[in-house]
Amino acid sequence: MPKIVSINVNKNGGVPKHPVEFAYVDNLNVRGDKQKDKKHHGGADRAVCLFSYELIEQIKKEGHPIFSGSTGENITIQGLDWNLMRPGARFSLGEVEIEITGHTPPCKTISHSFKEGDFSRISQKKHPGWSRWYAKVLKKGRICKNDEVYLK
Repeated sequence: MPKIVSINVNKNGGVPKHPVEFAYVDNLNVRGDKQKDKKHHGGADRAVCLFSYELIEQIKKEGHPIFSGSTGENITIQGLDWNLMRPGARFSLGEVEIEITGHTPPCKTISHSFKEGDFSRISQKKHPGWSRWYAKVLKKGRICKNDEVYLK
């Protein structure tokens, strides 16, 4: 069963984001998380950023110093077939319901997570299927580490 293995926030903004046991998710963000660049991050259609635990582990095996939260994702999910991610897909995460809105483009602020700073390693254009995803919130609520994740 897919589950949340890490909830990540940074109260000062930016990356890395740090693990917490639970968080409240509303229509604009994961509470306790701040975005420094609100032009490109946060807001209704980018309230939550998601990434795959399995992809992080595979990228780590390539020698990159990546870890949950280092690329700015709010929620790291284990056990979810990442091929299910597409705009319009809906998921339940604990009490929260989300709808995927699009890929999260990588930028230089996450370069520390990649050897030689090559943040394009998680670019959907260069490496299809390896991207983080943005989602909007359909139902606000609390999420906890180990909450199950369901495709709606």
